[in-house]
Formats: sequence, C-alpha cells, structure tokens
Amino acid sequence: MKAAKGSWVLLGLLAASVCINYMDRSNLSVAATNLSRELSLGPADLGLLLSAFFWSYAICQLGAGWLVGRCNAYLAYGLAFLLWSGATALTGWAGSLSTLFALRLALGLGESIAYPAYSRIIICDFPERRRGLANSAIDAGSKMGPALGTLVCGLIVAHTGWRPLFYILGFGAMLWLAPWFALMPRGGGPAAATTGQEAGPGYWELAKKRDVWGTIVALFCGNYAWYFILTWLPPYLETERHFSKTAMAVYGSIPYWGIAAASMGCGWISDRLIERGGRAMQVRKTFAASGLLLTALVLPANLVKNQTAAMALLTAGCLAYGMFSSNCWAITQTLAGPLAAGKWTALQNCLGNLAGIAAPWITGAIVQKTGQFFLAFAAVAMWLAIGGCSCLFVVGDAAPIKWGMGEEPRGS
Repeated sequence: MKAAKGSWVLLGLLAASVCINYMDRSNLSVAATNLSRELSLGPADLGLLLSAFFWSYAICQLGAGWLVGRCNAYLAYGLAFLLWSGATALTGWAGSLSTLFALRLALGLGESIAYPAYSRIIICDFPERRRGLANSAIDAGSKMGPALGTLVCGLIVAHTGWRPLFYILGFGAMLWLAPWFALMPRGGGPAAATTGQEAGPGYWELAKKRDVWGTIVALFCGNYAWYFILTWLPPYLETERHFSKTAMAVYGSIPYWGIAAASMGCGWISDRLIERGGRAMQVRKTFAASGLLLTALVLPANLVKNQTAAMALLTAGCLAYGMFSSNCWAITQTLAGPLAAGKWTALQNCLGNLAGIAAPWITGAIVQKTGQFFLAFAAVAMWLAIGGCSCLFVVGDAAPIKWGMGEEPRGS
C-alpha cells in the first residue's frame, strides 16, 4: 500500500489524531492560571504538574517501540487513543495536585505509543520521496493542536471555567475512534510488513551508533524549546506580557499556526529537492540544523518591550522551528530503515522527551526564583545551539544503516 489512496486517508486520520494529541498535552497550560488560583498552586508546583505528562510519556517509549514492532500498530494506536482521551475527560473531576498529577501520568502512558506508531506506519507505507510530506502532515497536526488548543480552549476557559474544557476535549475526541477502527488495515498492518529479522536491532545495538545519539541530542534540544513554548507560553503572555485570557487565546495561537504552516511548506520543499537529485540526508540535515539555530529568535522576543515586536519575533522563531520539526523524524526513518524505525524512534523519543520534564520544571523554578522569564528564554537559546551542532556534526550523511551487516556506513 505504498502511498496509495488508502494510505493518504489514514494519514489524514493520523494528522487529525495528533492534533487532538497535542490539544490534550497543552490544555493544562491554557487553564494554568485559573487552575492555580483554585488549587492554590505556585509557579514551582505548576512547573512540576506541567512536567508530569512527560515522566510516563518518556519512560514508556521503549515499551511502545517494542509493541509496535510486534503487534498491529493501527490497533495498538487506537486503543492507546482511547486511554488518553479517558484520562483527559477525567481531569475535569480532579480536585487536588496529586490527582491531576496521576491523570497526567495516565495521559503520558496513552500517548507514548504515538510516535513509534507514526514512524512504523510511515516508513512501511510511504517511499523516501514522500516521507517529508507525510512527516510534515503529522508535524503540522502537532502544531495545529496547540494552536486550536490555545485559541478554542482559551475561549472556553474564559467563558465557562477550566473543568468543562476537559470534559469537552476528552469525550469529544472519542468520536475519532469510529472511522479509525473502520478504515484501518486488517491482518497486522505495518507491523507485519517486514520478514526474516522482524525484531530488527535491539536497543543495545542502537545505543552503539553515533547517529542515534546525534538524533537524540537534536530532538532533546528542539523539544526543550518546543515544550517550553507549549507549557509556558500562555502563562508567560498572561503574567509577564499582561494579556487577558481572551487576548492570550487569540495571540498565543499565532506562533503555533506559524509552525504548522512552515512545517508543511518545508516538508514539501525538502521532498522536491530530493526528487530533483539532492542527497536525502544532506537536505534534511540542512533544514533541521538551520531550523534549530534560527529558532533562537525567541530570546530577543523576550527582551523587546513592544508587544507587537515581541509577538513578531516569537512567531519568526516558531516559523524557523518548522524547518526542524518537518525533517527531524524523516532523518531517523532514513537512517533506521524499516527494521529499526520503531525502536529507534522509541529510544529517540524516550530520551528526547526528557526535555519535556526538564523545560517546564526548570522554567517554573527560574520564574519562582527570579520573578521573570529572561533566564528561561536564555536556556532555550543555549539548547537550540547545541541541537543545531548535533545535527550538523554528529549525525552522519550515509544512510540507511546496514543492520547486522558487519560494516557500518560512514557517519555511524
């Protein structure tokens, strides 16, 4: 089913699901100021709560990678979607920090299967020349989720309070399951697409590859910036920029729309360059590294006093981030090949998403200590520079890796 019509329909459903996925990840930050007042949470408590999702999400990646390599990735993903939607709905009943923390852990558990499943499905159903667009569709969904979440969820909270938000998102999302289960392939799906060495290389073999660590560092650094924006942008706009809840909902959604548009555009452009003879790894590495380095424009966004200039710089940085995010997973898929895509993605996502624990938590501690966001923005810029260097100098140009063939290609 190589890029056949059925693949594109399912890709559309996947893009819609990742939009929902990220609305559920980001909804807590939209409700943060209201929830903090009701439950008497300080910035440090809020930072810990915003990081809770990533504790289970990161840890469970390895198990998720193993699972999608042996089971029907479509079925496993649908069941996980049901779990995380239920956790979202139940958040509306939470009445304490501990309950909220536990439900965010459940949300992370359910969503942990997402990217290993996406990677497994894309690499088995789409050829190299189409993977930039396929990955950018997934990535655009992940940016449209926070965009819609900030806009729509912010308006819901402004008019009805924070609890109805979680009921609407959790129960409403379950409608997605009907077309998914009706249209998904039977008979094993992409998990059955390889033969012979179905298990592929183990995690220990992956850990010996320089390329693997290059992609992990790049993802960690990019994720530090992304999760800082995802979790702290709404509170930042409200507390330091003094936006109202409604203004935050409208203007705070703009950077996410920018990333989504840039991701789709850069994914399409990178595919066209490869089709015209460009080397896949060189093209994708150039986009990814440039995107990380240019995203550092978020630092001067914090320094300028003018609100319009600040939002323009913030949006420009987010547009640059789309260059990285549209090609990040295509790099991994190209290097890994079908045998290793699921596990490599899982390992990369496991360690790369430790940034989801670090960024919200460290930011909360900085704001609690200093009373402002400058050092938090500076930390983001530092990690972006490290990530760009990792893309350029640690990830090699030769692909795919020949698993179990004795001789490793250059750059591994």
